[in-house]
Amino acid sequence: MEKPAVTRAIAAATSIATGLGLPVSDATVLHNSNKLALRLVPAEVFARVAPVGEEVAEFEIELAQQLAAAGAPAAALEPRVDPVVYQRDGFAVTLWTYYEPANPDVLPRDFADALERLHVGMRIVSVTSPRFTDRVAEALEIVADPVRSPELADGDRTFLGNRLNSLRQTIDTRGAAEQLLHGEPHPGNVLSTVQGPLFIDFETCCRGPVEFDLAHVPEAVCEYYPGVDKDLLDDCRELVIAMVAAWRWDRADEFPNGRRFGLELVRLLREGAPWPTLDQITTRLGL
Repeated sequence: MEKPAVTRAIAAATSIATGLGLPVSDATVLHNSNKLALRLVPAEVFARVAPVGEEVAEFEIELAQQLAAAGAPAAALEPRVDPVVYQRDGFAVTLWTYYEPANPDVLPRDFADALERLHVGMRIVSVTSPRFTDRVAEALEIVADPVRSPELADGDRTFLGNRLNSLRQTIDTRGAAEQLLHGEPHPGNVLSTVQGPLFIDFETCCRGPVEFDLAHVPEAVCEYYPGVDKDLLDDCRELVIAMVAAWRWDRADEFPNGRRFGLELVRLLREGAPWPTLDQITTRLGL
């Protein structure tokens, strides 16, 4: 969000929380992109704020409640208020439990164990979600529309569109078992807490093979996850690189250094296998 929107979003979240009887004297921005993540103190509440209509907050609340009932390692909603989406000044706000960080990083074995338990829990919840191919289609729409991706060179546009289409078909024809997935369980969406690793940000949930989720995590994590189809994982890693590349060329994208990231991802796709993980690419670029 731009600075004026951030100011308004903070005011909306603070007003909602105080109106619900939660003591708030300050708000710290934990993350800012298309949505805002805030720590509200001294209430110790984690608030997620997005423009109304640009969020899937009701879906996230429903899923969070079902995952909690299933005992899955996911962040919990704030227990002191009703589990609903609050709206103010054009923003949708959801309130969650704030967890004090335990360790700087989650160990790969613990990460893999938590992701496996999340997948187990997700097999028994009942929510309507898109398939991973729907997310590929969204990426293709960006690539195909010069208005949405005006800085993407014509040659790269054709190349990226062809890769997305080809990889979608390749993974589809493998016929792997599919289930509900997190969608983007990268390290930025897992918290290190005294309760163990907890996953957050479920707005990208979709159905697909577990290898699609594993394509977002560090290589060391995959080594501890049981029963991985290595060939399918390679296909999914390439697909994720292509999808993220498409999002970085979206004119509405607010990812820091997004164009630089987009150029590097297209270069990697042209270079070919072996496919690096997203954290390796981010480290390489110093992002």
